[in-house]
Amino acid sequence: MSTRSALEGKRVLITRPEDQAEEFAEKLRALGAEPVVLPAIELQPPGNWAPVDRALQKLQGGGYDWVVFTSANGVRFALERLHQRELDIEALKGAKLAAIGPATARALQNAGLTVEFVPSTYVAEAIAEGLGDVRGKRVLLLRADIARPDLRELLGQRGARVEEVAVYRTRPARREPDLVQRTLRSVDVVTFTSGSTVHALLDALDDARAALDGVIVACIGPITARAACGRGLLVHVEAKEHTTDGLLRALVEFLANGDEKTATTKEVSAP
Repeated sequence: MSTRSALEGKRVLITRPEDQAEEFAEKLRALGAEPVVLPAIELQPPGNWAPVDRALQKLQGGGYDWVVFTSANGVRFALERLHQRELDIEALKGAKLAAIGPATARALQNAGLTVEFVPSTYVAEAIAEGLGDVRGKRVLLLRADIARPDLRELLGQRGARVEEVAVYRTRPARREPDLVQRTLRSVDVVTFTSGSTVHALLDALDDARAALDGVIVACIGPITARAACGRGLLVHVEAKEHTTDGLLRALVEFLANGDEKTATTKEVSAP
């Protein structure tokens, strides 16, 4: 079965933030799928910029050995704040930069910055180990407000002096339960690209498992899959490479291998 025919005609729900949905949608269209965009979360600036501003000012003075970005969103919000405060982006070149994955690294590189380290697997343990000996090193984590504490704790256990700053907030998108229900009944696949997309979508439903009955659940990686399983969902697809490209490859492989056991193409009109 060709790559295109595996997804041909499948309606695939995108739950990631609206400003990130179109690139994913284009990739799905190229594979013959019909993307359905219903963002489960939205990203907002932090409620208080003061901690961010203090960290960025400290960065200007060479106050960190490592700056770790755990999402492309973190890069975007941090660089926008640097610009707003008329601070020099060159200060980021005074510290070693680490990115959790290729999309985050690409966001930094597009800004003319050099990324010293990208782990082969995009999880906290791999980052902590990949930074090497961090005893006494000053490490700045620029993250979402709901980021898991694992990386901070692991680096602290290794002797690093860790400062964690939320450069953006993740909030559930306001959706009427009926709209979410109708949308889920119209799709063949739902994709989750973070634990927050899982929780936000399911929180908008009265009976999550019933609404997703017969729908393929595809997750970008093990942390997202764990969140879905924790909410009682059966995860059909878990990407080995924790990127949207990796998610698409895993989904195509699942469908091409005939692993589609419960989902059938829906004839329901889109809401």
